[in-house]
Formats: sequence, C-alpha cells, structure tokens
Amino acid sequence: MLINHDTRCALDHVVELLNTAPATGEGERLTDVAALRTFVGTLTVSGIAPADLTEADLQAVLRTRERFERVLASDSGREVAGLLNEMVASAGTTPQLTDHDGYDWHVHYFAPGASLADHLAADCGMALGFLLVAGELERLRHCEAPDCGRAFVDLSRNRSRRYCDSRTCGNRLHVAAYRARQRRADAAR
Repeated sequence: MLINHDTRCALDHVVELLNTAPATGEGERLTDVAALRTFVGTLTVSGIAPADLTEADLQAVLRTRERFERVLASDSGREVAGLLNEMVASAGTTPQLTDHDGYDWHVHYFAPGASLADHLAADCGMALGFLLVAGELERLRHCEAPDCGRAFVDLSRNRSRRYCDSRTCGNRLHVAAYRARQRRADAAR
C-alpha cells in the first residue's frame, strides 16, 4: 500500500493520540495543559505552537480522541464512514495544496488557523478515510499482547504485524512462550 508522507504523519498522529488514553494501561497521559503541550511538542503539527494551547484546547482534543476511539472500536465500514464524515465536516475541512519544510506539494485538510483538535480531526480523519476507501482500515488496530491496549498502524506488506512494538510486547510474549515450553519439557522428563 502506497502511503504519502502527510498521510503517514497523520496516521502516526492518530496512533499517538489514541495511545494517550487510559485504555492503553498506562493511565491518562493528557491530564492537563502542560501534558498537552508536551504531547504536541513531540509531534510535527503545522501551524500549532504548543505554548499557545489552553484548557479549551485540551478538552477539545480529548473529545477528538474519543471520536477516534469510536472509529477504532467499530467493525462496520458504514459506521466508520459516518464517524469520519462527521468529524472531518465539523473540523471545517478546507483542502489546500502546500509545500513547506522541505516537502514537495501535498494537501493539508485543516483550515488555516484551525485549532489543534480541528487540525487532528481533519488531517487524521482524512488519513483514516483513505485507509477505509482502500479497504485497509484493519491496519489500524490494538496490540495483541494481553496486557497492552496500545494502538498501532500495521504498514507491513502482508498486514502481519501483531504487536505495537516487537521489541517490547512481541519479545515479552515470545520469551514467555519459550519459558512455558521449557517448563513443560522439564516437567515431562
């Protein structure tokens, strides 16, 4: 699946936003405006200055995150389409061609001067819409590790990725399975 730079960034942003939620098992990560500023500082979000974010921005981002959680939880393409259409429309989506920061021409879907929540809803909503149209929405999913609730986008060629991070969740489960096999082998002797 061919994904351009901006779509990839938007997919990364929606995953990062989803992974701030308590459902990940790590607790709420967007607890206050300072946490929101730190979160935005780790992303590349065009036109958003973390220092300018307010409590109203925090509340709007939390509502946007809830909408993306509903998208991730749905197993109906029709429902996802409705959720994304509503989210993108309410963000005042205004597609614009732009070239900046060393990137060739690409499309921004957020309106000039959009709030952080509207920016995320527009760009991330459109990126998820592209996955839906391509029949690839199942690439956005939760980690299969039983003690992990993190989201990720599987961009592997054959959609075979199972864990949010193979070095942590994947390795931990593989080591546990190996040790269980060793215990069974030892008990059988």
